[in-house]
Amino acid sequence: MADAKAVAVIGGMESSALQAVLVSFAAQCHAQGMKVAGVVAEAHGLPDRTCSAGILRSLASGEGFPIYLGEAPAGTSCHLDSRGVDAACASVLDQLQASDLVILSKFGKLEAMQGGLYPAFEAAIAAGKPVVTSVSAKHETAWHLFAPAAASVDAKREALTRWWLSLKRDTPVAIPQ
Repeated sequence: MADAKAVAVIGGMESSALQAVLVSFAAQCHAQGMKVAGVVAEAHGLPDRTCSAGILRSLASGEGFPIYLGEAPAGTSCHLDSRGVDAACASVLDQLQASDLVILSKFGKLEAMQGGLYPAFEAAIAAGKPVVTSVSAKHETAWHLFAPAAASVDAKREALTRWWLSLKRDTPVAIPQ
């Protein structure tokens, strides 16, 4: 890993709240002229489902990548469609070189198996791009094996701003008042 402190992980709340923090931080960075690559998750909103996978939304283009299967494959209750995650990952990889910051919705089941957004995590870190993400509680062990020195940051926009400023980047982000 290039610079472990350039990887921040937020947690401590349910997924939709974590995604809202990521969206808010991305909007703040974008408003200050930064190029933000990445995707955030939006739930499908369907009742009585154990899996909330819905779409991954590009922070750069706004494009949505459906990641929800109508029916779960036999033997699982997870409706996650890896093809949609792969397409979202490819879009992030296309945006990577021009970005100042990479925000990836989470390190979860697919990433723990080195699939899903894993190539985007690897490429961003190899390129020295700061990365912000969340981690599925079920896959914290795989995350720690992948990024053992990643910074744990409070799931607040202000805390992410302080993390960013600690990197001493050329593109500053002001702490909102």
